[in-house]
Amino acid sequence: MKYIVMMFGDQATLMEMRTPEWIRDMIGFMQGIDRELQDSGELVDSQGLADPSQAITVRFQDGVPVPTDGPFAESKESLAGYWIVEVTRERALEIASRVVAFIEGPIEVRQVMDAPPEEYTS
Repeated sequence: MKYIVMMFGDQATLMEMRTPEWIRDMIGFMQGIDRELQDSGELVDSQGLADPSQAITVRFQDGVPVPTDGPFAESKESLAGYWIVEVTRERALEIASRVVAFIEGPIEVRQVMDAPPEEYTS
């Protein structure tokens, strides 16, 4: 099965709350997990994402899609990066737990669907 392991955060808060040394260590830690997953053949894809200030949100307004600068105004934390791994549920939770132990913040693990639910495809 494929799982997505998602990291959420707020870059501005991270810069205020953590030292530059910690941030360098965290980046090295994440790169190490990435290499481990590549070497084991479990990695499908992984990406770190640009700061949310670079985001463009497309909303449906007055019957048409309208792009606007920035992420959802209500959201303080946004998706910061992810791994897609082909592993068991237990292994996906093990990977997430290692990251949580380092960053001391939440990680979301979700199964990647192979197809839409059957009740919507017939």
